[in-house]
Amino acid sequence: MAKIIAEGKTFEVDEGTNLREALLAQDIDLYNAGAKIFNCHGHGICGTCLVQVEGSVSVPTAAETRPTLLHPHVNDNKRRLACQTKVLGDLLVTKFDGYFGDGEEFVWTPGEGLLVS
Repeated sequence: MAKIIAEGKTFEVDEGTNLREALLAQDIDLYNAGAKIFNCHGHGICGTCLVQVEGSVSVPTAAETRPTLLHPHVNDNKRRLACQTKVLGDLLVTKFDGYFGDGEEFVWTPGEGLLVS
């Protein structure tokens, strides 16, 4: 089992679990603004589920790196598309502002709930 801490919640998942599915199952606010309605529902093509991860996760796949070339994502290897990321061990997850989660201001941090609307 792997422990995830995100948006002030701590929970466990099986190793190999999809990060997007794990976060949504805990009612964690994964999408910003209009992305709550307009997203690809985990198919790896929109790039709106971008989060910062600290811990053990799968290596980026080609399906994950393609959208990040097209969207204004920051060049930060800690930020990953949750829908394309498998949990391999304990994680801290942070969400940033911006439509894609590519901003510089926190929306939520691992240990704290929602910081901005």
